[in-house]
Amino acid sequence: MRIALVTDAWSPQVNGVVRTLTAVKRELEAQGHDLLVVSPDRFASLPCPSYPEIRLALARSGRVGRMIRAFDAEAIHIATEGPLGLAARRWCVGEGLRFTTAYHTQFPDYVAARTGVNAEWIWRYIRWFHGPADAILTSTPSVDAVLRAHGLPHLRRWGRGVDLATFSADGPTDPAITGLGGPILLYVGRVAVEKNIEGFLAARVPGTKVVVGDGPARAMLAARHPEAHFLGPRFGDALAAAYRSADALVFPSRTDTFGLVMIEALACGTPVAALPAPGPVDVLDPGVGAIDANLDTAIAAALTRDRATCAAHAKRFTWEASAGQFLYSLAPIRTVEAQAA
Repeated sequence: MRIALVTDAWSPQVNGVVRTLTAVKRELEAQGHDLLVVSPDRFASLPCPSYPEIRLALARSGRVGRMIRAFDAEAIHIATEGPLGLAARRWCVGEGLRFTTAYHTQFPDYVAARTGVNAEWIWRYIRWFHGPADAILTSTPSVDAVLRAHGLPHLRRWGRGVDLATFSADGPTDPAITGLGGPILLYVGRVAVEKNIEGFLAARVPGTKVVVGDGPARAMLAARHPEAHFLGPRFGDALAAAYRSADALVFPSRTDTFGLVMIEALACGTPVAALPAPGPVDVLDPGVGAIDANLDTAIAAALTRDRATCAAHAKRFTWEASAGQFLYSLAPIRTVEAQAA
């Protein structure tokens, strides 16, 4: 199948959306499918206000449509609600073509956290954007519940996976982390205000706090919390070693729709402490982590979990299964009129 994937989130951005899309693209191409990625690197772009690492494409719907037509796509998936996604949506609706979308991030909550704008105003845009889609792909039952509550019931499940060849309990640790003194409490991800890293760093629990990742809030948080260790971004084997070096991964976000770092940590045998939020409530069970509204309580409980049980739990999540769900959920590009004929 020839699949057009339109996304405002793509390399060199580092986030869960990009990692999900690249992993699924790799799986589908290995199965013989052909994918066109319409991403910001194909267009002139501007830095996103307050988050310059993200580029906002200056794209017209006609140009996006011509790219999809030239590719002779058999299905169109619009992954994000940004400028490129908007251009693709406009073209598909104008041409009467079927397409699918995905709800990767709690966009209304993110905008509210960054700007102070009422999240309900953003939900109006979300309903408008996703309304014409043949289906909205979602990662967990909790996300389904949120979307249904906001008037978006046409949902299909698209789970996530973990690269078990890279992230496993068998492998080296990082002496630079293990030497800091335990218990080692690790955060991995974007260092941004919506991730509630402040909640992690303010936790009153014994041990050493380590932050792996980068983002616009790093300098501010490092200045506020000089006792914490900010190591910058890590990838692949180096990231796996960081997970193995920790006694617990702390996932303080209240807004993530899944949390890939949780299953990566579990695959490395590291238990997870989290708040009761979408993502953790669907990914974790009491044998591999702890969920509590008091993060201190969750951390203390997570430190008692068995590492072998954590590694076994993570094997439930594969990118092969994720790619299969994605493929099954796609809508043929044919128009409504052609379908009726």
